[in-house]
Amino acid sequence: MTHDLCGSPMKEQVVTYTLQLGDKLVVVEHVPARVCTQCGERLYSPETVERLQKTVWEKKKPSRVVETQVVDFAAQG
Repeated sequence: MTHDLCGSPMKEQVVTYTLQLGDKLVVVEHVPARVCTQCGERLYSPETVERLQKTVWEKKKPSRVVETQVVDFAAQG
């Protein structure tokens, strides 16, 4: 399969999906995706998207919780 926009090959990979919901950052590990070898765009199957939505919106208990730093780019100068 090739990427529709840049024409490069797509490769099946397992990725980490991140989503910001308000002031919370949700990280979902080990998500199957097709990734463009040139531009890095990720494509997810409809089944994967449904499962991601269910995982995020049902607020399932996380496997683990990590602390992360947040830097305000606009405040850095």
